[in-house]
Amino acid sequence: MRISVLVINYNGERHLAQLVAALQAQTLRDFELIFIDNGSADGSVALMQQMCDKGALASTLLINAENTGFALACNQGIRAAQGEWIALLNNDAFPEPGWLEHLWDASQRSPRLGMVAAKLLFAHEPARINSAGIAIDRAGIAWDWRGGELDKPEESGPVEIFGPCGGAALYSRQMLDEIGGFDEDFFAYLEDVDLAWRAQLAGWRCVLEPQARVYHIHSATLGNGSPFKNYLLGRNKVWLITKNYPIPWLLLYLPAIIVYDLMSVIVGTFRSQNFAALKGRLAGLRQIPFFLKKRRTIQQKWHYANHWQALMAPLALPNSVLKRYTHLR
Repeated sequence: MRISVLVINYNGERHLAQLVAALQAQTLRDFELIFIDNGSADGSVALMQQMCDKGALASTLLINAENTGFALACNQGIRAAQGEWIALLNNDAFPEPGWLEHLWDASQRSPRLGMVAAKLLFAHEPARINSAGIAIDRAGIAWDWRGGELDKPEESGPVEIFGPCGGAALYSRQMLDEIGGFDEDFFAYLEDVDLAWRAQLAGWRCVLEPQARVYHIHSATLGNGSPFKNYLLGRNKVWLITKNYPIPWLLLYLPAIIVYDLMSVIVGTFRSQNFAALKGRLAGLRQIPFFLKKRRTIQQKWHYANHWQALMAPLALPNSVLKRYTHLR
């Protein structure tokens, strides 16, 4: 089995018929579907069982009694997977027929290539990019690379980037076995950035394959700007930096990290009219001793600072940072 496609679902019944149809249309046929339901209260499980009974795809269904979080469910799927490579696909993301084939072709170009990013386009505005992978700057701020740009359908050839967006990505099974899977403490959000950073520190690389195209309904599960999402983003940002940012760069950029994050909390609180972002940061800070233990394990394996650092964007002015997210509003 070349590829195992993992779909994590939470109350996504309305998307599943379109998702399965898109997977049935893939030009690369040597793959399995592993569908992990995270305690859905809609008809998701019954619908998937019905489609599997009809033989729509070679499928494995894993059903959780409650919402265990995206990261834990991904790890469940990875353990059950038979493929050499693991593809993640959001339940609200619908790939073009050549998606898997383009990802597979890109993955075979280098022995230390452990991640391949797809190009996500907005489903409601398919001429505009939602994400072309993960970008991260020296203040530890991560965002969707090229988010909001107009798409160039003709572009081809892989481009090296920091990491893939977990909404539509391909990961090497060998890499995952070496560095570990997703950090289940994150629950959801920034777990793909954390995995990519650990992979970079271990000497694995990532490319964007622009012809692996997917149409995505952004934040269909929790909603863009929901208090719970803002809480998780704030908390997980603290853990992301604590675990992965190597010394001496962490000490060098720590003042900028603190200043930019305080500005983010202020702006986020003003716009959302709630304190979810601040509460998330405080929750993250309370757990720093636990994450320092994880940090020691990660940093002992770190040997590739120069390559990792070259992929980080420089510090930007605050107004430029805000522009990275305008297409999501």
